Amino acid sequence: MRLMEPLGVAPEVVELGALRRWTDLHIQHRFTDYSNVLGEPAHHATSPFPCQPSLNVKIALWTGNISVLQVDAIVNSTNETMDDNSPTCQRIFAQAGSALKMEIYNEIKECKTGEVRVTQGHDLPARYIIHTVGPIYNTKYQTAAQNTLHCCYRNVLHKARELGLRSIALPVINSIRRNYPPDAGAHIALRTVRRFLEQYSDSISCVVFVLESCDLGIYEVLLPLYFPRTLAEQDNACWQLPSDIGGMDGEPLLPDRQIRIIDNPQHALHGDETVELSSQLETSVSLGEHAFTQMQGDLDRQRLLGERPLTDPLADIMLKQMQQKERYERLLRRAKTEDLSEVSGIGCLYQSGVDRQGRPVVVFVGKWFPATKINLDKALLYLIQLLDPIVKGDYVIAYFHTLTVSNNYPSLHWLREVYNVLPYKYKKNLKHFYIIHPTFWTKMMTWWFTTFMAPAIKQKVHNLPGVEYLYEVMSPDQLEIPAYITEYDMTINGLRYYQPEQTAQSST
Repeated sequence: MRLMEPLGVAPEVVELGALRRWTDLHIQHRFTDYSNVLGEPAHHATSPFPCQPSLNVKIALWTGNISVLQVDAIVNSTNETMDDNSPTCQRIFAQAGSALKMEIYNEIKECKTGEVRVTQGHDLPARYIIHTVGPIYNTKYQTAAQNTLHCCYRNVLHKARELGLRSIALPVINSIRRNYPPDAGAHIALRTVRRFLEQYSDSISCVVFVLESCDLGIYEVLLPLYFPRTLAEQDNACWQLPSDIGGMDGEPLLPDRQIRIIDNPQHALHGDETVELSSQLETSVSLGEHAFTQMQGDLDRQRLLGERPLTDPLADIMLKQMQQKERYERLLRRAKTEDLSEVSGIGCLYQSGVDRQGRPVVVFVGKWFPATKINLDKALLYLIQLLDPIVKGDYVIAYFHTLTVSNNYPSLHWLREVYNVLPYKYKKNLKHFYIIHPTFWTKMMTWWFTTFMAPAIKQKVHNLPGVEYLYEVMSPDQLEIPAYITEYDMTINGLRYYQPEQTAQSST
C-alpha cells in the first residue's frame, strides 16, 4: 500500500507497478477461537469465499489522489447532474482539465442512480473515466439502496470488461453524505468485486480500491473475509462474515423473491417441487404468533375495556425500560456513596478539557486499565460517577490504545453488560469516539462489537493513527495525556507531533 506524502503532495503519476498487491501486504498472524470469544456458532460451516491467490494478486489498496493513478480507467462517484463537489470529484475534474466538463455538457449531460457513463480521461494518466451515481440510504428503503449500490459496482466492472480495460481504480461509491453506512457499503463492494473476479478473472488484471483514511480501517478488517490469503483467514471468515453474503453476483437476496412460480395454476406439485412458504418467507409475524391462533380473543376489545392481553410487546418493552432505568439509578446511588478511590487513583479515565466546539473530552488510557486485576463492578461505578454529569449534554471520548497488552482488555461480555446498563443519553449525546493508535486486532474487534452489540454508536467511532489528528477537533492545550503516549507518537509520526497548530491549520 502506498500512502500520500506527509505534506499531502502526491507524485505526478503513480504507475500500477508501484502499488503493492493484497498478497504482498503484511498478514496478521494473531487469530483466536471465536467459539470462546464470541460465545455463538459460526455463521458458515465453510467460508463462501475460499482462499484463491490468483484473485488476491489482482487486488491493490491506495490511499491518495485517484487522479494520479496510471490505470486504464478510474471511477468517479458523482451525482445525477454530474457536478458533485466532493473532494474526489474536484480532484478528477481539476486534473482532467476543462475538456472533461465540455464532454459531459455536450454529450453526457446526466447519469441516473445506479447507472454508469463513460468519458475520455483527457489530461488524466487514466485512459477513461467511468462515472456512476450511488444511492441515498434510508432505513425505510434499505433493500432498494443495497440493490442500487450493488448495481453501481457491478455496472462499473462490466463496463470496464466491455471496453476491454485491464485495470481499474475503484473508490468508495457509497457516501456518508448520502447517509450510507460505510461498513455495509464495504461488504457489498467487496463481495461484488469478488464474485465478478470469480467469473471474469481473465478480463481484469488489477482492481485498485482507492480509499480515504476513514475507510481504510474498514477495508483492512473486511478484505481478509472476502479475499483470504491464508487458511487461517479463511477459517476466521466463517465467524466474521454476515449470514447474508448475497447471490451469485454478490447481489442482495430477498427471501420472498425466491418463491418459484409455476406457469399453470392447475398444475400439481410433486416430489421436490413442493414449495414450503413458511421457510421461504421471513415476516415479522408468523401464524403461530398471531392472536387468533393463540385464542386470545379480540385485542382491540381488550384495549378498549382496559384489559391487558396475555402477551403485549409494547408493555414488555416499557417494563424492560423501567427496569433498566431503576438499575441505573441504583448504580448511580452506589457510585455516589461508595469509596471508589482504588479505581479513581489509577488515573486511566478522566476529563481533559473541551474540543473546538466546547464539548467535554473524556480520556481513557488503555495501558493504565488493569482489566484482569481491578474490581470491574467498582470500575463500572466509577465510570457512571464520572460520566453521569457530563453526558447530560454532547461529549466526546478519546481512547488511547497505545502500547496496551492483553491484561488491559476486559471481556466482551463485560463490555456488553456496561453498554446495556448505560441509558440512552450516553449513546445519544456521544458525538465522537476516537481510538488513537489502533492495531489491526482493535479495528476488527471494534467493528464486530459496534456491528452486533452497539450499533447505535457505530458511525461515531473513528480510528486515528496519531495524536496530531486529534488537533483538528481540539486545541493541543486542552489535551492532557501521559508522557509515554507522546514519546511513542513521535517514534512513529516523527516531528509532525511537534507542529500541532500548523497541522490543524493546514487541514482546514
